[in-house]
Amino acid sequence: MTYSVKECFYTLQGEGAQTGRAAVFLRFAGCNLWSGLERDRETAVCKFCDTDFVGVDGDGGGKFATADDVAAHVAARWKGERGRPYVVCTGGEPLLQLDDDLIGALHRHGFEVAVETNGTIAAPKSLDWVCVSPKSTAELKQLSGDELKLVFPQADAPPEKFASLEFRNFFLQPMDGPMREEATAACIAYCLAHPQWRLSLQTHKVTGIP
Repeated sequence: MTYSVKECFYTLQGEGAQTGRAAVFLRFAGCNLWSGLERDRETAVCKFCDTDFVGVDGDGGGKFATADDVAAHVAARWKGERGRPYVVCTGGEPLLQLDDDLIGALHRHGFEVAVETNGTIAAPKSLDWVCVSPKSTAELKQLSGDELKLVFPQADAPPEKFASLEFRNFFLQPMDGPMREEATAACIAYCLAHPQWRLSLQTHKVTGIP
């Protein structure tokens, strides 16, 4: 298959259990819950996305004919000197493209491979880290993993809907936008009342890193 990549860059993970860890972010183009076009936002399943995943014109973006081509592209962007290389496959919805062939190619380059997915597609078992971020009424197919990171509040996706799933870590992340302060306060209050959940902040937005 041809892999369509919006962008690929070296940075620090800004959210969730791996916050602060050096990583190559491999952002795939395309999503199954929103076209990425503003004209379609109001009719989309996920209406609050703040990420540009349309096209292949971002930093390090492009079309790649093989899994080995993508893996070599990722490896060229790793700048760490010690520690296992780490790649976060994100989107859009990365599991529309991320497959066992690409995961295997990344492993051959020494990478620990993580995915950040909306959970509507079952994740390959060869992944090293699975983060699911449920969106609105979208049906989850991935019901277990390393972390569940819920953007909060979502009226049709309350935390109690997911609390019994088999994840090692549960995070609430304030919804970005004009009501971010109120959302942050609501997350803090919920986590204090329900200690199964921890607060996740988008530290990359606070620090100004990509």
